Amino acid sequence: MLIAVFAVTALLPLTACGGGENPAIGGVGGDSVAGGAGTGDGGPNEGTLDNPTKNGGVSGNAPKDGTAFQKLPKAGTMAAAARFVNGFTRCDPISTTRENGGPSEGPGSAEFGTSHSVTEVGYCGRRNVTTIVMIKDPKVFQAAFKADVDAKKGSGNPNSGIVIGQDFAMGSESSDAMSSLLTPQAGLLMLNCHPEFNPPSGYRKEPALVKGCVLTDYYKD
Repeated sequence: MLIAVFAVTALLPLTACGGGENPAIGGVGGDSVAGGAGTGDGGPNEGTLDNPTKNGGVSGNAPKDGTAFQKLPKAGTMAAAARFVNGFTRCDPISTTRENGGPSEGPGSAEFGTSHSVTEVGYCGRRNVTTIVMIKDPKVFQAAFKADVDAKKGSGNPNSGIVIGQDFAMGSESSDAMSSLLTPQAGLLMLNCHPEFNPPSGYRKEPALVKGCVLTDYYKD
């Protein structure tokens, strides 16, 4: 969903509910990280809010006075992204393959990687799989995501989307996992490109990098 684990409408079958757990920040071993990531020298909690690291660690380069997107956490590596996610919902260990088989479409497919500027994909969890992707060009990613939503011609859940940072995105088959990353403590936002999205008052609705999409902290499965 990220389209099959990832998205709104037909993208992510992210609509299944499951109980999210919230272990202490950190805890994803570098040896099990997708693509050999996790070789940085930042220590066991590299890429977390406790230890953002000097080289692309989570929130390491986020300006205090930037746009909503510029203030999002930035990971730099799959290891850092996985450790960050694991700080708010269980994602340990991260792997390059789904234990119950890969999706027929979405982040595990070559098409998704090419058209969405995805450079790396990692999976964690068994019953409720969480998918993390690393993004090379966030504007290309957001434009491709919007095209996926537009192709559904207004169908699908208008209150769902993809949870994003500056250079990574996360989708899960657990709605609890999704919600846990949208708390103020986590600091991620959801990319929502549904034309009928209209959150209740008091929730954020910030401009995204592409017209027709917003960044929000509102999500309803």
